[in-house]
Amino acid sequence: MSSSPKLRGKSALVTAGAQGIGLATSRALLDAGCDVFVHYHTSLAGAEELAAHAASLGRTFGHAAGDLTTPDGGEKLVASAVAALGGLDVLINNAGSLVARHTLDTIDDAFWSHVMALNVESMVRVSRAAAPHLATAAKTSGGASIVNLSSLAGRKGGHAGSLAYSTAKGAVLTFTRALANELGPQGIRVNALAPGLILGTSFHNTHTTDASAQATIAAIPLGVAGKPEDVARAVVFLAGEFDGFISGATLDINGGVWAG
Repeated sequence: MSSSPKLRGKSALVTAGAQGIGLATSRALLDAGCDVFVHYHTSLAGAEELAAHAASLGRTFGHAAGDLTTPDGGEKLVASAVAALGGLDVLINNAGSLVARHTLDTIDDAFWSHVMALNVESMVRVSRAAAPHLATAAKTSGGASIVNLSSLAGRKGGHAGSLAYSTAKGAVLTFTRALANELGPQGIRVNALAPGLILGTSFHNTHTTDASAQATIAAIPLGVAGKPEDVARAVVFLAGEFDGFISGATLDINGGVWAG
């Protein structure tokens, strides 16, 4: 992906940015001209790969491990990112997971709370900590941008055993619309992505069987699954709209399965 005039020299923070969709997104933002700070939980190898790529491009890059489900996890991460990058223009909220498949009769309170903390509360914490820095960027450079990663599961309810995850991803869509209303007057645009079946990620390697993937592909009008790079291109587009007129929107990336 070539450098983007809009994103060249901008500073971006990507949560869960060192594997799967996050890794592809971090690389695409670097290629588009951003300086990037990546959060990860266990994917140190991916962060080091991105550091080497950033160095080859002459971009500023930083990374930090962290648990965003802790009360101060978001504040610590944003503080580290701002210290490394000198500010913040773009936030990509990518952290989240299905964790495990459970139906209503096997979901206990602890599991439900963990899924919500990982997918929703972490996003709230990071966004809250980042908002003042994004507002500052908006005043000085004409705008700032947040992109939240949701899922087709948040649209349709997901496959069997994804009740908690689907509920959380649906909440992300509502959070995006509400936050766009709240932060818009400060020049911060907030949008979401809702990917469908994106193979080549730890998510589907862990939680999706080959048979399930093939059945899902059979129902996709384009007849193929998506790749992490398909999502990354959309992230770069929405991130680059920090000075545009798109806000409160969700871009669906699913091969034609859902048109909301």
